[in-house]
Amino acid sequence: MNVSVMLADDHPIIRFGLRSLLQAEPGFDVIGEANNGLSAIEMMERCEPDVAIVDLMMPDMNGLEVLRQSRRFASKTRVIVLSMHSDHAYVLEALRGGAMGYVLKDACSTDLIQAIHEVVAGQRYLSATISKHILEAYIQRGRDAGSDPYETLTKREREVLQLAAQGHSNPQIAVVLAISPRTVEIHRANMMHKLGLHHQTELVRYALRRELLPPE
Repeated sequence: MNVSVMLADDHPIIRFGLRSLLQAEPGFDVIGEANNGLSAIEMMERCEPDVAIVDLMMPDMNGLEVLRQSRRFASKTRVIVLSMHSDHAYVLEALRGGAMGYVLKDACSTDLIQAIHEVVAGQRYLSATISKHILEAYIQRGRDAGSDPYETLTKREREVLQLAAQGHSNPQIAVVLAISPRTVEIHRANMMHKLGLHHQTELVRYALRRELLPPE
């Protein structure tokens, strides 16, 4: 039985390359593509692929939040992060968010094929250049760090945070999330209060520190 794979990346050329790579490999079916985080979650919930290959930095919802939500809406899907970021902070957040694999975009194509096979078998896969020993230390440090205010945010508050940090106004966010501007205002106020933020500049800085947006 073939492995069903979904691709989530906002760059069409990268999705084309991934699709071509996987279609040339026996045993894989690419069943869908998403160009932003919200579409990725919707597709994962609807199609329930065996594996989702997800970029970290996507519009509307970043890959880390896609990871967190996929654990609720597509619990059977194994997620592999495909990213240009090799720093431990990104890898740690991805693993803590539930990623089964983390492959760097400058890795060779065989790495991604191997990653898919391993995560389908229930194993975790990391690109060779990422030190597993250092990651374990970071993971343990994260466990010992205590409560994280971000974890208290609701699904909708995280979506509002992501879109607000990208510079969208409340009416624009309302259109994207299909809710009223007043509801966006409430979610935004609750989110700012939980995170101890007071204005847009602090919100953007927080999002950058949290790796919810590409670094400046």
